[in-house]
Amino acid sequence: MVSAILKGRPGKNLILVTGRAHPRLAADVADQLGIDVLETTAYDFANGEMYVRYTESVRGADVFVLQTHSDPVNKSIMEQLIMIDALKRASARSITAVCPLLGYSRQDKKHLGREPISCRLMFDLLKTAGADRIMSVDLHAAQSQGFFDGPVDHLIAMPVLVDYVRDRMDLSKVAVVSPDAGRIRVAEQWAQRLGGVPLAFIHKTRDITQPNKAVAHRVVGDVRGLDCVLVDDLIDTGGTITEACNVLEEAGANSITIVATHGVMSGPAVERLKSCQAKEVIVTDTVPIPQEKRWDGLTVLSIAPLLASAIKAVFEDGSVARLFDTYPAHHGQGFLFA
Repeated sequence: MVSAILKGRPGKNLILVTGRAHPRLAADVADQLGIDVLETTAYDFANGEMYVRYTESVRGADVFVLQTHSDPVNKSIMEQLIMIDALKRASARSITAVCPLLGYSRQDKKHLGREPISCRLMFDLLKTAGADRIMSVDLHAAQSQGFFDGPVDHLIAMPVLVDYVRDRMDLSKVAVVSPDAGRIRVAEQWAQRLGGVPLAFIHKTRDITQPNKAVAHRVVGDVRGLDCVLVDDLIDTGGTITEACNVLEEAGANSITIVATHGVMSGPAVERLKSCQAKEVIVTDTVPIPQEKRWDGLTVLSIAPLLASAIKAVFEDGSVARLFDTYPAHHGQGFLFA
């Protein structure tokens, strides 16, 4: 029988718990670690309040609370905060909030007066609830780690995504494209890992007074006759990324492949992506993607091996950064980094 506790050095035990946002991902991570997810009693009261209780002792354990902040976002966040509070009061040795997608991470700076910096608030809430450490995948801006007064493990999904693309495309005909100027650094890393392929970006403007509104203008760089890999961190309504596809097609791109870490796909996103010029959309399962949001052109890659490896590295007091500094040039799907 598989235990819910992974034993380390004498006196060290790892426990993985999860909220109700993405239980499938938690089960996959636990499988990679060779344990079970600790059973949790969780339910809603009639007025929407939530109740959480762990069915086994967590005293003295290093507990990882896995909860992605997917729809409904605010409920997912609140449930994780309650779970962390319960662990603190149950004398857990350490508490790591594992947020594959961190809610409100896009609101990491002020554009106008009287605006909040909601990303900072998220880190403050997790800290106040009792989290000693935070782990997330592809934050909207890497510097937002500085909002948390403690360790933040900023994981990148690039190793998983790059391998998939590299196996399936002729790199001599590939160009990496950033959907806006703000993601150029990430696109540069992609181009480097694909062997120094050409790089381009879409020049666009955004109306900061309206959500999910951006207008793509033109391609900066030559993509004519090339297979374009359009890389982004998150697809929400799909407006930005599909508009970028239109611009690339007009610029003479041979084909377009969209790659993103977080496939949120709200509202009209699925229809926009299905009807755009992209031949394939590749995302990871940092958020649950129900069957009704899937189509033949969508590929969903597992992020569980990456999360499990980082969790194991933290538990064993190893280096999380080394997972990315030393990962092989080609490891294939399912490779356990740690």
